[in-house]
Amino acid sequence: MAKYIFVTGGVVSSLGKGIACASIGKILEARGFKVNLIKCDPYINVDPGTMNPFQHGEVYVTDDGAETDLDLGHYERFTHAKLTRDNNITTGKIYFSVISKERRGDYLGKTVQVVPHITDEIKTSIKKVGETGRPDIVIVEIGGTVGDIESLPFLEAIRQLKQEMGSACAINVHLTLVPYIRSAQEIKTKPTQHSVGKLREIGIQPEILLCRSEKPIEQDVKQKIALFCNVCEDAVVEALDVQSIYEVPLMYKNDGLDDLILNFLQLSSKKGDLKDWSGRVVNVLKNPATACRIAVVGKYITLQDAYKSIYEALVHGGIANAARVEIVKIDSEDVKAHKTSALFCGVDGILVPGGFGYRGIEGKINAIEFARKEGIPYFGICLGMQTAVIEFARNACALKGANSTEFDPKTPYPVISLLEEQKSVRIKGASMRLGAYPCRLAPASRAHAAYRRGLISERHRHRYEFNRDFKKIMEKRGLRIAGASPSGELVEIVELKDHPWFVAVQFHPEFKSRPDGAHPLFREFIRAAIENR
Repeated sequence: MAKYIFVTGGVVSSLGKGIACASIGKILEARGFKVNLIKCDPYINVDPGTMNPFQHGEVYVTDDGAETDLDLGHYERFTHAKLTRDNNITTGKIYFSVISKERRGDYLGKTVQVVPHITDEIKTSIKKVGETGRPDIVIVEIGGTVGDIESLPFLEAIRQLKQEMGSACAINVHLTLVPYIRSAQEIKTKPTQHSVGKLREIGIQPEILLCRSEKPIEQDVKQKIALFCNVCEDAVVEALDVQSIYEVPLMYKNDGLDDLILNFLQLSSKKGDLKDWSGRVVNVLKNPATACRIAVVGKYITLQDAYKSIYEALVHGGIANAARVEIVKIDSEDVKAHKTSALFCGVDGILVPGGFGYRGIEGKINAIEFARKEGIPYFGICLGMQTAVIEFARNACALKGANSTEFDPKTPYPVISLLEEQKSVRIKGASMRLGAYPCRLAPASRAHAAYRRGLISERHRHRYEFNRDFKKIMEKRGLRIAGASPSGELVEIVELKDHPWFVAVQFHPEFKSRPDGAHPLFREFIRAAIENR
């Protein structure tokens, strides 16, 4: 039977529970254990697929087509866990399931309540992951902050689970903030005491505290935290701010967090290490041989989490080339045709990511035109491919007014149009072309050279596609169809022949990139940016 680690957060949000869970998974994998991870989100949306990126950040897509929380991206980047729709649980999903059962009469006339019916549904969802794929340890992240009303059913569910399983089969890890007050030049423990007190009020006693701090925590402070929070002194683990998130597993490993967890769970294993991670990832980040500057031109650029996987995949591409990647964030609404050269001064590559809606589209097109004409390496992803096709149609093929039917339903040249199966869709949630689909690569293409094979699988999230009615005229002017669905119906990759490096894809390669295994296209994009500086 799998053992469980329940991870909660207190004091403030955005402490990095997702990174903490992923890092715990990493150090336990290094000890030879098979791990799986779950994110429990307290919002009532069934999934984040219909949520504004400014509110939620990016939507991370799994192979099976689930639109999930961005923390699942951290889980996959740090560990070998293969995640599915079952690895992201939301309040909306739980209530939807319970209400559907009630409507069918599954509860045999009983009054349906938060306890036991909602909590039972949460427990069933958590245990399902522990029974799939036979993991040794399941790490369960409870979203939100202790004290939030919406998190209470999840907290009650994990309290019950631990009671049912026993202390050797489940532990609670609490991530908390230990702030440094500069005016007093002191580290304060009171917020952590209150946060743990709140947990204990609802019957949860954490075994381990991960203490986020910008300053080292002295031993006497650890003793105080241990005393007032009823934990062992050794179980107060320092979680200092670091330059890169990829240093966190090394920090936890050095502090003996893996030994601590295994002792509580009564597990034994060989002594594993993270030498490969340290050498291939962290050492390269700290000691790059070269550097390059990549402009990311997006419409949600003011929110760091909106393009989280894009930024991380660029870092991975840099690691693969022993390079430091400086990301220059440019709001697409600021890109005007008359000042593109000033905006992109000193930039070695331009990337246009995905998105929805007309706002900022013309700025993206201006940026792509600049990259195409000036010979700057260009990488387009999803909407970044669609806008690349629009730009090429307008400016290289003289198709004045060319556009996507998403932005201009009456365009005379609909070079991007709605997928056929999307035309009858009325319900927006989980109805796009989602998840992993195969793609066949053209033998002489840059994409084929990058992947080094002819058939690939990538994750999608879109409703619109390249209109093949315009294939001949675009190919005549230098556009190459470098990848398509096995049937040949859907265009997945386009390239420009007479350009140092111009590749645009309909899928989302950033979701399959790893720090110790950069995605081939990100690796080659950064290489081209370095070579064409």
